[in-house]
Amino acid sequence: MTTTVASSEPDLSTVTVADPPAAAIDTDRVADLITQLLIALGEDPTREGLAGTPDRVAAWWNAFLSSDTATTATCFTESQLSGQLVVVGGMSVWSLCEHHMLPMNLQVAAGYVPDGEVVGLSKFGRIARHFAGQLQVQERFARQVAEYLTGVIGREDVAVAVRGVHLCMSMRGVRMEEARTITVHRGGRFGTDPILSQQFLTVTAGLWGAP
Repeated sequence: MTTTVASSEPDLSTVTVADPPAAAIDTDRVADLITQLLIALGEDPTREGLAGTPDRVAAWWNAFLSSDTATTATCFTESQLSGQLVVVGGMSVWSLCEHHMLPMNLQVAAGYVPDGEVVGLSKFGRIARHFAGQLQVQERFARQVAEYLTGVIGREDVAVAVRGVHLCMSMRGVRMEEARTITVHRGGRFGTDPILSQQFLTVTAGLWGAP
C-alpha cells in the first residue's frame, strides 16, 4: 500500500469552483481512430461483435469527458454548530490514469469543520464525479477536490482522503491486484491540529474497512 500525505495552505483568492468548458470532442474522429486501432491489432472491425464498437467507444469517451460542471455547492445556515467534525465518505468514482489511459477506481472521503453553516451533502459526490471525469492522477484529484471545498466553505479547514485501485498497476507492469494507493490532503486546522487530523484518519479508515 502506498500512502502520500499533502498539507497545504491554498490562496483562497485563486481558488475557482468551476473548470473552463472542455474542448468539443470529435466523436467521428475518435470512432475512426478506434477502427484503425482494431485493424492494427489484427482485428476485423466489420466482423460480427465488433460492428458498431468504434461508435460505442467514441460515445463513451464523449460522455465520460463531458462531465457536468460542478454545480455551486449549497450551504445551509446552522448557527449553533461548534467544534464538530463532518466527514462524508462512501463516495466511489471512476477516472482514467493519464499515463496509461486505464481506469482507476477512487474511493473518496472528505472532511471539514463547519462554522455557522453546513454544505449540502449531495454536493460532495457531484464534486468528486466532476474532477474524476477527465484524464487524471490520484494526487491531483485529491488536491482539486480539497481546493474546491476550500473555496466553498471559505476556509482552509478541509481534508480529503482518496484510496485508489489502479488498473495500470493491477493488470500491467507488476500486476499487483491487491495494491492500493492512499492520498491524504490536509489544509488549515487539519494540518496543524494533530488530534483533529487523527480523528479524520480514524473515521476514514473505519469507512473503508479492510482492503
